[in-house]
Amino acid sequence: MRLTVRGETALVFDDGSPVRAASAVAPFGDGWLIAQDDATHAAWRRPGSTVPVRVIDPVEGFDVFSSAAGTKHLKPDFEAAFPIGDGVLLLGSGSTAARMRASLVTPAGFTVTDLSPLYHRLAAAFGLPLEHLNLEGACAAGDRMRWFHRGATTLCADVELVDGRPTEIAGVRRYDLGRVGGVPLAVTDAVALGDGRVLVSAAAEDTPNPVDDGPVVGAALALLDDDRVLGTVALPAETKVEGLTVRATTAGGLRLLAVVDADDPVIPSRELDLDLSW
Repeated sequence: MRLTVRGETALVFDDGSPVRAASAVAPFGDGWLIAQDDATHAAWRRPGSTVPVRVIDPVEGFDVFSSAAGTKHLKPDFEAAFPIGDGVLLLGSGSTAARMRASLVTPAGFTVTDLSPLYHRLAAAFGLPLEHLNLEGACAAGDRMRWFHRGATTLCADVELVDGRPTEIAGVRRYDLGRVGGVPLAVTDAVALGDGRVLVSAAAEDTPNPVDDGPVVGAALALLDDDRVLGTVALPAETKVEGLTVRATTAGGLRLLAVVDADDPVIPSRELDLDLSW
């Protein structure tokens, strides 16, 4: 595979405020819905405009969350997104009760569902303590969802979808995406390609556990087919892609949209325009 960066754009709302902590992206209406993992609003990026869209009610009166404000433990931490019907399903990362919810966002509004029992079953199926569960990527493949945990070993659960709602675990997969400087590549997002294959973004993040952040020493895209890793291609150095989706299919591959978190609430997240060729 070969990757070309066509362009890079700072993500800001129409009022000039930054899109914070971009963590997932999916097609929505005539544009893209970009989750902010530390806020109750997503960004609806449309031609010529980027506006906030509420995806969950305020949590204990707060709409944004941070360690500095002592509210990080309250954030919904929506880290995965994929289209369902005319909407987008956002999924929390797990590890705390606040992060075990899903929000189905449509042009008419949002519906939040507590999925705590499913997250508990996932942690058990993966053999992980609940506090180390960190589900950062998901995509729909037919009537199932493939849900990826970020860890030294890439774990993926196949989960049944009933009326767009994740229900029962149908199986668990494990992948080895390789290492960069001795640090394992771990999945940060996933997108289904419609032919059974899944493209994932991954980062080699030097951290002692799956939940805490650390220095990013490398990043890549990886192409998966069933239980196999077909190939990988490096992303620009220290580029931790948090959200990935397909803009279009090209003659030789794919045109991709990726979002990158600046890890600073006052610095806008970035949007990358990528060409991937086979």
